[in-house]
Amino acid sequence: MAKLKGAHILIECLKREGVETAFGIPGGVNLPTFDALYQSPIKVILTVHEQGAAHMADGYARASGKVGVCLATSGPGATNLVTGIATAFMDSIPIVAITGQVRTSVIGNDAFQEVDTIGVTRPITKHSYLVKDVRDLARVVREAFYIARTGRPGPVLIDLPVDTTVAETEFVYPEQVSIRGYRVKEAQEPDPRAIERAAEAIAESTKPVIYAGAGVIHAGAAAELAELAHKTKMPVTTSLLGLGGFPETDPLSLGMLGMHGFEYTNYAVAQCDLLIGIGARFDDRVTGKPDEFARNAKKIHVDVDPSSINKTVVVDIPIVGDVKKVLQALNRLVKAPQTREWLKTLDEMRRKYPLVYREKQKVLPQYVIQQISEATKGNAVIATGVGQHQMWAAQFYQFNRPRSLITSGGLGTMGFGLPAAIGAQFGRPGEVVWDIDGDGSFQMTAQELATASHNKLPVKVAIMDNQHHGMVRQWQDLFYQGRHAQSRLNPVDFVKLAEANGCLGIRVSAKDEVRPAIDRAMQTADRPTIIDFLVEETENCWPMIAPGKPHDQMLGTYESLKDEGGTAQHRHLEPDEEAKLSLG
Repeated sequence: MAKLKGAHILIECLKREGVETAFGIPGGVNLPTFDALYQSPIKVILTVHEQGAAHMADGYARASGKVGVCLATSGPGATNLVTGIATAFMDSIPIVAITGQVRTSVIGNDAFQEVDTIGVTRPITKHSYLVKDVRDLARVVREAFYIARTGRPGPVLIDLPVDTTVAETEFVYPEQVSIRGYRVKEAQEPDPRAIERAAEAIAESTKPVIYAGAGVIHAGAAAELAELAHKTKMPVTTSLLGLGGFPETDPLSLGMLGMHGFEYTNYAVAQCDLLIGIGARFDDRVTGKPDEFARNAKKIHVDVDPSSINKTVVVDIPIVGDVKKVLQALNRLVKAPQTREWLKTLDEMRRKYPLVYREKQKVLPQYVIQQISEATKGNAVIATGVGQHQMWAAQFYQFNRPRSLITSGGLGTMGFGLPAAIGAQFGRPGEVVWDIDGDGSFQMTAQELATASHNKLPVKVAIMDNQHHGMVRQWQDLFYQGRHAQSRLNPVDFVKLAEANGCLGIRVSAKDEVRPAIDRAMQTADRPTIIDFLVEETENCWPMIAPGKPHDQMLGTYESLKDEGGTAQHRHLEPDEEAKLSLG
């Protein structure tokens, strides 16, 4: 059998794992890897910064359902990946990060561009490998992809010393994976008694609510969730990362729960008698004060990760297993509860506590996002940065398909939006991809416009330009007596920045310019479009649960805002949804 160099063994393994696209930057110790990639069919996207490479791999994975791959050299190249790896880890996104390392003989000697990459990234990866022997490389790559995509997904790091990539050995690809101490729960059938208990609890309830998280999307279980909801007439709310797992145009949809969730949704969960958490980890931005979350409800929690159960909220019926398998089993057993009166109550709540905003002189971000939702008919892939614009996107864009929202939830990474949108566009090349961003968040990775432009990607960027770190400014107004300590931004001409990078740049300062700009972006297919929306600087994101407060005690409620004056604009409803809105 012919021998191959380590770098070529790596490429052969990537090809067998189905890798078609990777993102990264070459450097001294990973040159053998990039040279092997140069001779391979794998498309390598040169990014401007390694953080961008990690976020692109992340966005690619979220949009496509495949494992994303990013590459960097040793030292600063590897450390520049850290924010992106941590972002993926917090949101359970499968990526494999491949870093170069100094040769094995000088590891630990403070060699040029040496960093203990394994030590740095161990807390933010599912697993990490330092491959000192080329004979281990094929096994390591096979295991890395298996670990990244199975169970609760997440990032895995492979650190490759340069001498490992140039050493030779026979290439044998391991067809089977057996890792001591790693037994994937999804391979096991869920406990049938726990599912029976859940079915009994559903049948006995009169005010149930399903709370769906990103686990529904990771497991490809949107159809099973819809079957459960329709079979039982149980309403469905989602976490931020669960948006798209259940269509928001469905009359059983309650939309998003939590800190900036809908007012009526938070009230519904506070009043329910049964809460069924499916693939959601009961994040603190959802629960508010955990011991008062859904205080009157019996709780069921379905999750592939046993460590997530009873971690934040104590539950009555835990079910460990793959969400898809659990829902399939539950759908075979479950009987519909009597929810007619409960659905009527929710219908009344929806009408009593609508999500609204008040028109002002300047363009409002909520209106812009509504117009993007209408222009795309809710069928685009939406990436976001982090801040007010992220929450407005979650509130005012209608997500009807899985993998249509690409956003940083757990880590809340500003700068995520643009590179994630680029990765998503590579993952879904035939679809419309928007980055809804804030001016502060966008500037953190704005250099990746060059990557998008060079690759002629039709990514569209909508910047909510309010001249502030908007969410920081809002918190300063609410909790720091209006002291805007370093939250006001220096103005940037985003149109010139776009043009400098070969993109189409548009500035919008009036309401009647909003839709024409969006339509022009939708018609531009040969390069990125950046629209600088000059929006109201002091607009706040409501409703809001203050930190440490119960989830049904919100600031900026409809009752508190309705007498402010101006014209109230409701959240957009699809034309045929009004007829279906009555859930009774």
